[in-house]
Amino acid sequence: MLNITEPSLQFLPCRSSNRFLQPFWDYLLFHYMPLISSPFFPVLLAFSSYFFFSLPFAVLDLLGEKVPLFHQYKIQPNRKPTLKMMGDNFMVAFYNHIFFVLPAVIISIFIMPAPPLPRDAPTVYELFIDMLAVLLLFDTQYFIWHFMHHKHPQLYRWIHARLSIPELMTVGFWSNRDPVLLNCHPLTTWCITVFSIWMSVEDHIGYDLPWTLNRLVPLGLLGGAPAHDMHHQRPSTNYAPFFSHWDRIFGTAAPLKKKNELKSK
Repeated sequence: MLNITEPSLQFLPCRSSNRFLQPFWDYLLFHYMPLISSPFFPVLLAFSSYFFFSLPFAVLDLLGEKVPLFHQYKIQPNRKPTLKMMGDNFMVAFYNHIFFVLPAVIISIFIMPAPPLPRDAPTVYELFIDMLAVLLLFDTQYFIWHFMHHKHPQLYRWIHARLSIPELMTVGFWSNRDPVLLNCHPLTTWCITVFSIWMSVEDHIGYDLPWTLNRLVPLGLLGGAPAHDMHHQRPSTNYAPFFSHWDRIFGTAAPLKKKNELKSK
């Protein structure tokens, strides 16, 4: 278990601070210390976020045209995932977490133990800047990885196309080490985990909803579900997981097709 740098927790709620997030951080330390100090907390946070973020869109896919308000935004309306397909994907994710992610966490406890939880919360500015920095770093790492695998048939066949364990462990390594490399506060790291999983779920939902991040963030800085859908139609395009700048720079950005264009195919 981890410990905070000060030994006493009983006076945490009374501690004064001009940091906006300090009361929330004190509350977590005082009420949930055993949970948030566990090395397994990040795994629980990641898996539960993935499950709860994915569940509403799974229901939408199963209901299909019965919910026209949402179905009108489906990028490929003829694609109809089944309950069996969803169950298989969930079991693969569950299996990978039980037999690969958890053992990796146990090993890391002995090799790279996490530092103590700090007493002070991050500032809002620190949280925002560190989140952006980690997301940009991960986006760069995965763009290079993704590009390299699509350009080398053997790598694509044996690693990327199979959603293999090496890819899972590599992406997991970046996700866990990048915040450490950039010296992020634990609260920032957990926010990055939740936010990046939400972005990843958005990329894979198959809906171009008007309130998704790629619509809300200006200048097309985020690719979102339309860009990722185009990647599966044209695998040599749109390699970046979140942002669009690397694909624009290297000429691999694909124009996003309108829904009526997709229907005509």
